[in-house]
Amino acid sequence: MRWKLGTAAYKRVPSRDAAMDPDLETPDPTAEKTPDGGGGGAGAGPSWRRSLPHVCVATVTSFLFGYHTGVVNEPLESISADLGFAGNTLAEGLVVSICLGGAFVGCLFSGSVADGIGRRRAFQLSTLPMIVGAALSALTNSLEGMLFGRLLVGAGMGLGPPVASLYITEVSPPSVRGMYGSFVQIATCLGILFSLLVGTPVKDIDRWWRVCFWVSAVPAVLQAIAMEFCVESPQWLYKCGRTNEAEMQFEKLLGPLHVKSAMAELSRSERGDDGESVKFSELFYGRHFNVVFIGTTLFALQQLSGINSVFYFSSTVFRSVGVPSSLANICMGIANLLGSIIAMLLMDKLGRKMLLVGSFFFMAFSMGLQAIGANRHLGSASVYLSVGGILLFVLAFSLGAGPVPGLLLPEIFPNKIRAKAMALCMSVHWGVNFFVSLLFLRLLEQLGPQVLYTMFSSACVVGAIFVRRHVVETKGKTLQEIEVSLLQTQ
Repeated sequence: MRWKLGTAAYKRVPSRDAAMDPDLETPDPTAEKTPDGGGGGAGAGPSWRRSLPHVCVATVTSFLFGYHTGVVNEPLESISADLGFAGNTLAEGLVVSICLGGAFVGCLFSGSVADGIGRRRAFQLSTLPMIVGAALSALTNSLEGMLFGRLLVGAGMGLGPPVASLYITEVSPPSVRGMYGSFVQIATCLGILFSLLVGTPVKDIDRWWRVCFWVSAVPAVLQAIAMEFCVESPQWLYKCGRTNEAEMQFEKLLGPLHVKSAMAELSRSERGDDGESVKFSELFYGRHFNVVFIGTTLFALQQLSGINSVFYFSSTVFRSVGVPSSLANICMGIANLLGSIIAMLLMDKLGRKMLLVGSFFFMAFSMGLQAIGANRHLGSASVYLSVGGILLFVLAFSLGAGPVPGLLLPEIFPNKIRAKAMALCMSVHWGVNFFVSLLFLRLLEQLGPQVLYTMFSSACVVGAIFVRRHVVETKGKTLQEIEVSLLQTQ
């Protein structure tokens, strides 16, 4: 007798009938790997190729996040001149940080939206304010119009990335979940790099900054369309009581042979909950507080390291030491992409925790170089230390502190609280990001670069210590195994 796998039931059929059934997948230890990447052996894991297209569509959100993060870097001077607020550092800071304020608001609702209408529809909803906001920013002739457009873009940025982290974790096989999670950071890097390339002609072509905003609408439209052809999260469907649909999605993602085991794991995970929905306030106390505390602290320390101040204001810093900002920014984007690719290759080998600790310590060292380079009495050495410190800092960030939190947190959050907890953690991310970016130029003027960079370096050291003490390793584990590990550490 053999097991025949369907999407809604698992039936025992005679071996003779099974051999004649062309739709039946039967484990064969001697079989070669199938063209879609699935192993033929009984112990072979699910094919990584099945889920790859869905993950790639989801990461377009991260590409847009990276693009809008860097889109005002190079054109900020031209924007301020054309819209009449040149020399006003507070207004320039607002053009950058108002987007983060919108992201904070959008992020607060991301958990409820993802749980209410599903992951796919949440992705599509997030593209709407990014398309409208980009159009308003491109067409405006006033500071107020620019701020409103950036606010709308921020709302979409706040809604999309938490849903992307949820979706990728929920549709990826455990063996490649770390690699797929790294796609988020790689897509972000590509978005930042692309924004820097698009912004290069801004000094030579009048009002080119308007084109920079129009360009961002294209991938947003493409993602909204492509999501119609992607699977829905099986975890969300199961939580909604749509078991048959969850099985169908698992079959598309993992192959028929792995549907039963995936559903069994999901059922065991859900039995650990009391079946009642979790209120947002319950994340701050009780048995879920520990993992939520780890998540919010990780994102806060990530932003207190000063990474987004480097991305937003690197052109200003490079110009202050006499380095052409366009060339330096391209080098920074390449360093970011290179580190993200290395992290992708190491994520499922070294593990999340080791990459995080090493990344934070490397960032502290690199920011220290920038603090030393801020001493202008060093002459030409200060230029090398400043630029080299920024490039090393970006490389260090992309090796761990950048990609790991967005992957690790959906892994350690139970399915019951995953969407709301991610919304809370990403809200902390955007809130800290907002204030650091808003105050960066003022603090740079009042405290000086040496003091400010030393503060950033200290935050990185604190981050490394926190990870060593509180973060559990999730490499290669199923979501249920991770939950058991967390319970054992409490």
